[in-house]
Amino acid sequence: MNAARNKVNEQISAKRSLLCVGLDSDPAKIPKIFRSMERPVLEFNRSVIRATREHAVAYKINTAFYEARGIEGLRDMQETLENLPCESLSIADAKRADIGNTSEKYAQAFFDHWNFDALTVAPYMGHDSIEPFFDYEQKLIFVLCLTSNPGSADFEEKQLQSGPALYESVLGKVQEWDRSGNAGIVVGATKSSQLRKIRTDAPGLFFLIPGVGAQGGSLQESAALGVDKDRQGALVNVSRGIIYPEGVFNSPEAFERAVKLKAGELHNEMQSIF
Repeated sequence: MNAARNKVNEQISAKRSLLCVGLDSDPAKIPKIFRSMERPVLEFNRSVIRATREHAVAYKINTAFYEARGIEGLRDMQETLENLPCESLSIADAKRADIGNTSEKYAQAFFDHWNFDALTVAPYMGHDSIEPFFDYEQKLIFVLCLTSNPGSADFEEKQLQSGPALYESVLGKVQEWDRSGNAGIVVGATKSSQLRKIRTDAPGLFFLIPGVGAQGGSLQESAALGVDKDRQGALVNVSRGIIYPEGVFNSPEAFERAVKLKAGELHNEMQSIF
């Protein structure tokens, strides 16, 4: 069985939680108390991790927020990864894929150099662009399937001449590409009307479900419909709804209390499915 999948499923069962915290850390949005520090984003991330580690089973680093700041941003990403609890799943939300030899380098970057447990990838260049990621049989590969943004209607939900929607074709292909349980899909929390059928059609895939909170997705529906028969196999990601709590904070400790309170509330909402 896949090592990354085992790791996070053990945490899901132990904590009775599906919570994945998204570290979409924007220097313009973090509280002012961090902005005067030498490494504002890194210290902000450390506070978020301290505040959520009791409730979260995974952390998703949106790489765009770090790459946008060049070398300093990548340093923050590296040290944030090093600060994650070792028992939690680490996800690079990078949405990579290209021709085979380029994808090999992307896979080396995120799995060999940075040693993330999981990575998001885009499927639309086909199998040869995805295969290098699936070669890492002990990692988890989350393929974009039905995303939470309104633009998903432009392509993902279009009906093919053969009958199914494009995202349904992607779903079938991901199951073909699965190796040792290392395949997963990204399904938006705003797509709860389709989520039940997707889980029925793909009982063995691991689901990453973003879109709860700021994007309007339902936490309870996502959790209840996304899990597999063992009440595992799914992560519900919350980013802005956790890391940017309302209020003015005069110390990192005050900020951490607010983040912990929100994470705890979300964790409690998930308890009913276990």
